[in-house]
Amino acid sequence: MVYGKKNTNKKKKPLPLKLVQNCVKITLDGKSRLDLSLKGILTVPKSIQKLSDLDEVDLSRNLIRMIPDFIEDFIKITVLDLHSNYLEELPHTIGGLQALEVLNLCNNRLESLPDELGLLKNLHSLNLGLNLLKTLPASIGALKELRFLGLSDNGFTSVPSCLGRLLKLERVNLDGNPVMTQQIHRQTTVRTTDTFHLVRENDLCEECLLKYQTEMKKIQTVEELEI
Repeated sequence: MVYGKKNTNKKKKPLPLKLVQNCVKITLDGKSRLDLSLKGILTVPKSIQKLSDLDEVDLSRNLIRMIPDFIEDFIKITVLDLHSNYLEELPHTIGGLQALEVLNLCNNRLESLPDELGLLKNLHSLNLGLNLLKTLPASIGALKELRFLGLSDNGFTSVPSCLGRLLKLERVNLDGNPVMTQQIHRQTTVRTTDTFHLVRENDLCEECLLKYQTEMKKIQTVEELEI
């Protein structure tokens, strides 16, 4: 008797609501956190729509290729972790996550980003490392609360100009890009010009004092020419 081969390509059953609810924990600071990391899921379970009052959602290290539009229902979440998936694009509805403070999109396949990312006014940390990005939308410059921006291991050949508008930005990671070192230096030094430190001349080392005197002579020469 000949038996047919078993079908090994069966689609995984969607996660039922009860199982998803069992993955919700309360953090030490009292926030509700849904942890669906390392579940081998191909899509975001529709059942999580009934849990839209969550504070944090972790869907990292799965096989997810797209984020459904209903993500905009999670208006309370402050942390969304999607790193290490197969995301190729983000929905425009992601701009509805107005409370979001941390967004981790590291290690995906993103080639572009929607302009709506610029609507995330409370975002403090945005990690876009290990993707296929070459440019950023100009709207990123509207993220006035952004402190950290991860851009490592992408395809940037120049420092995105929108970074100059991020006044609270403390750290940018551009490691692993073909961007020129000189360009990075010029971009980062923009932030230091607003801060001055006053010291007495006799507190300066000999080398620094010589530089100071040279600069002062240049300034005096310019002033005399202007007169």
